[in-house]
Amino acid sequence: MFGTPDERRILWRHMREPVLTACALLALLAVNVGLGAALPFPHVWIVELVVAGAMVATILLVSMEVRHEPPLVKLFAGIGFFWVGILFAMTLVDYLSRG
Repeated sequence: MFGTPDERRILWRHMREPVLTACALLALLAVNVGLGAALPFPHVWIVELVVAGAMVATILLVSMEVRHEPPLVKLFAGIGFFWVGILFAMTLVDYLSRG
């Protein structure tokens, strides 16, 4: 129906990592949305930031395939995400200081 068993095996070999990555990101997103909706404890935002960090690490290491790149590319990818982290922290400080 969908090709020979060998063709399906080859397709799964190529699609396994992207499919598992997408499933992992969807699961982490569901955790974040569930925590945001339920607010089970006062400082739930800390857990949400950790989950968001796990999502960023998953995207950086798996989707962007930085782990297979030369050290200089890894350095600049890390610097870029560090800069985004600084901007996010500055926004968070502004948000929290306004009360």
